[in-house]
Amino acid sequence: MIKTPYHEGEQAVQRRAREGRGPGWGSPMFEDEILPGFDQYLHRQRMLFLGGRDTAGAVWSSLVTGETGFATTPDTRTIVLNALPVPGDPLADAFESTADIGLLALEPHTTSRIRINGVARRDGETLRVRTEQVLGNCPKYLQVRVPAPDGPADPPGPSRAGTALTAEQEKWIRGADTFFIASHAEGYGADSSHRGGDPGFVTVAGPRKLVWPDYFGNSFYMTLGNLQLDAGCGLLFLDWETGGTLQISGRARIDWDEQHRAHVPGALRMCEFDIEQVVQIDGATRLRWAYGAPSPFNPPAPQG
Repeated sequence: MIKTPYHEGEQAVQRRAREGRGPGWGSPMFEDEILPGFDQYLHRQRMLFLGGRDTAGAVWSSLVTGETGFATTPDTRTIVLNALPVPGDPLADAFESTADIGLLALEPHTTSRIRINGVARRDGETLRVRTEQVLGNCPKYLQVRVPAPDGPADPPGPSRAGTALTAEQEKWIRGADTFFIASHAEGYGADSSHRGGDPGFVTVAGPRKLVWPDYFGNSFYMTLGNLQLDAGCGLLFLDWETGGTLQISGRARIDWDEQHRAHVPGALRMCEFDIEQVVQIDGATRLRWAYGAPSPFNPPAPQG
């Protein structure tokens, strides 16, 4: 990743949204070091979300999980993950050579998160991350979930790949209140974030198209800024109760048409996503979570 004093895509979105505040507003604001307290936060995690490109160049959102302490910080700019994406995950072989990565550490029971962008390379059965941007980040639209007992120690199911959603997968998405999103822009690196709302906030417009509202956030536009420059995008829907993952790669477009968002409470703009690849892995993680409460920031989901 080439660190620059501005992000062209973020600035373009900020200008369009009339929220720009100069060249430093956005991802360039953040330093590359893991601050005191952030290291302890990482150490206690059992779940991290990754964003990056696969060996063919497609952008994916992925998941790694392990026991408490599987993420270590040997120095203030290095994170070592003693876990890798499971076999069949599109990013399982993505970091054989050094590549851009976005990391998201997220605690549903405390509704807190840290975003880390940098580069990573696989080292045996570990992943070594060199940080470029580290920030404690907005917890809006993050539903409360509490850890539940782990599921059985069975190996993950085989990956099931396709180019469109099945009826079962469409139902999964319609009932989701959270998904994870990965983006990438050449020269600016990869990013991993989340989107949330009441169940139904993601509209399944067909087996190869999704639409969701973009609500008010932190105005950094780190995800939309990347999408402004490169439409490649990856989504991850997690089944919190069974540990299954639904990963989707495709292309996203920001829809600024006010008429298209007029019927969607809280939407500042809409995002349209064209599906190109789908991978489902049942039992991708042993971790289980029980639903607690919705985020107080959630607008009502669109009707119809």
